[in-house]
Amino acid sequence: MSEEINHHRRGFLGIAAMTLAATQLSATSSAFAQSAKPKISDISKIKPGTNTSFGPLKQINAGVLNIGYADLGPKDGPAVLLLHGWPYDMHSFVDVAPLLASAGYRVIVPHLRGHGTTRFLSAEAFRNAQQSVVALDIIALMDALGIQKAILAGYDWGARTANIIAALWPERCKAMVSVNGYLINNLERNKMPLSPKVEHGWWYQFYFATDRGKAGYEANRREFTDLIWRANSPKWDFDTATLDRTVTSFDNPDYVAIVIHNYRWRLSLVSGDPQYDDLEKRLAAGPVIAVPTITLDGDSDGVAPASDGTSHAAKFSGKRTHRIIKGAGHNLPQEDPQAFAQAVIDVDSY
Repeated sequence: MSEEINHHRRGFLGIAAMTLAATQLSATSSAFAQSAKPKISDISKIKPGTNTSFGPLKQINAGVLNIGYADLGPKDGPAVLLLHGWPYDMHSFVDVAPLLASAGYRVIVPHLRGHGTTRFLSAEAFRNAQQSVVALDIIALMDALGIQKAILAGYDWGARTANIIAALWPERCKAMVSVNGYLINNLERNKMPLSPKVEHGWWYQFYFATDRGKAGYEANRREFTDLIWRANSPKWDFDTATLDRTVTSFDNPDYVAIVIHNYRWRLSLVSGDPQYDDLEKRLAAGPVIAVPTITLDGDSDGVAPASDGTSHAAKFSGKRTHRIIKGAGHNLPQEDPQAFAQAVIDVDSY
């Protein structure tokens, strides 16, 4: 989750349904032969939790990782990458992805490093989770899949990753959907104390700074996830099966190491990899994002309370629209998949 509310807020189908989606996609394939863009229209209504699986995942070597990912929709459709946050996984998009696929997009949903079936190619590789390397993972994935440019959409860690790519490699980002606005970290600013009320909300970061916290998280991943989800999304009525599907992704042998490094790095308690120092300096300067953007806030987000979007307005020089989604919390795509998918479709027309 994001470090600072005052500065940087944040931020399948069953067999029958898959058959229906395939029928819809075949009907749109001829249109894509004539046009690179789908028709922008209201997407189908869907109840959150309708889908429970992406089906079999694919694996591909990309950079230092072998990345597990879902790949839906026509291969020649406009590419969309959906990027998840913490403590969540790719299932945040289990309802969003088929909606976008049925609209004609090629939808890629990867497990971020340390999650699910994504693995390091080398046992000796530094289990690094500083912000720049997570973004480089996605660039490497795009390269491996032969995707030159894509719409990037995400929340939490995923929104930050989309922000970074949009800011530093705009030629790879056609447009962006970012929950909680502009989330690029500045480590020096992160050293500054916030109000006690805000600091209280980041209790887990201080917990993770200790050996006890690392051991506690290792032993209690499910309980920890349940606690954070309820605090982050007080109106989200998730069931046990939904929680268990995500927690299974945390069985990855590198999961705890990645999470702990990420949060300790944000507090400057551990170092990143020196080879990325130049990238981090550029990010610390708060680069402006020029690509077309829709920013979203859930009005029931327990982490980053919804705003009118003006606090980060100066960080977006291109066309940008801000939307507040009623009833949604921090895990916005899973709580309101229709609103998230519609934002992706709409930003494609900017």
